[in-house]
Amino acid sequence: MKNATIYKSILLTVSMGLTLVGCGSDEKQSVDTSQAVAVTVADVDTGDTSTILAGSGQITAVNSATLSTRMMGHVESIPVKIGQKVNKGDLLISINNVDLRAKKAQVEASITEATVAFNNAKKDYERFRNLFNENSASQKELDDMTARYEMAKARLEAANQMKNEVNSQFAYANIRAPFSGVVTNTYIDEGDMANPGVPLVSVESPGGFEVEAKVAENNISEIEIGTKAHILVKALDTTITGKVSELSASAQNTGGQYVMKVLLDKTEAKILSGMYTTIRLETENQGNGKAVVTVPSKALVHKGQLTGVYTLGQDNVALLRWLRLGENYGEEVEVLSGLSKGDQYIVSAEGKLYNGAKVTIQ
Repeated sequence: MKNATIYKSILLTVSMGLTLVGCGSDEKQSVDTSQAVAVTVADVDTGDTSTILAGSGQITAVNSATLSTRMMGHVESIPVKIGQKVNKGDLLISINNVDLRAKKAQVEASITEATVAFNNAKKDYERFRNLFNENSASQKELDDMTARYEMAKARLEAANQMKNEVNSQFAYANIRAPFSGVVTNTYIDEGDMANPGVPLVSVESPGGFEVEAKVAENNISEIEIGTKAHILVKALDTTITGKVSELSASAQNTGGQYVMKVLLDKTEAKILSGMYTTIRLETENQGNGKAVVTVPSKALVHKGQLTGVYTLGQDNVALLRWLRLGENYGEEVEVLSGLSKGDQYIVSAEGKLYNGAKVTIQ
């Protein structure tokens, strides 16, 4: 009985020791995992309620052209380079087309032949007309000469029109700048085969810029030509003013989105074609605009069918909050519910985040 009591005491002591060891291990692990993650946070802002978030798009030059050809042939030369300034009429690409040159020689020969035939027919017609006036030729003879003369005249006219057609085709063999500007891209190299309709070179005239965007149907009713716009250029982190210059009246062939063009006002900002923008438009009545909450796409967390964002809780703790999203505006996503003005959310982290993780704000 005494031995049994001693044995139970030993087991109790060992169990307490293991428990303490286990507790010590858990405490050490909690210390390791509680190291704070460095994060970048942002405040939720609904923006100016006197404006509506209309959409996003890319900046393009008002005067821009992508040139192609209507003929097939090898590229002989490309005397321009990307970024080079050109004047209207400057040669951009020269295409070698032996068939066109041969056709031109044939047309010139047919013009020479038709000219000789026309001159002879004209002389015969004038001679028979004089003979007819002197009653020395019959009406039928005069009619035959008249028909011959008219046919020769028509053949000469057809040959000249063929020459005009060939000359117009040579305009597609020598691609020239339609206006003064800058070469933005070349899509072919010397020696390559140029095909009809395939882009060869693009040119744009700097100075005037516009943005083309697609507007959702819930915003289109408040937009009209001349509506003032605020264009946020993300690459430059600057806002430029402008006005709506074009607005589609139908979304039937654009997936339910209305096409809108915004002409940018002149600015000293170093804007370039291709830069992404977000467009806000001023509403007609101040304060009646749609307050839109947006967050960057990179801040979103996706788990299955759910999408959320980590918010900053009390004591600098990351809390995962699920969201209901709306329209996409470039790199921004509209939040319909789940966030409100004044909340803080985590944009990026230098470590792995999880619900309840301790964070430090950079």
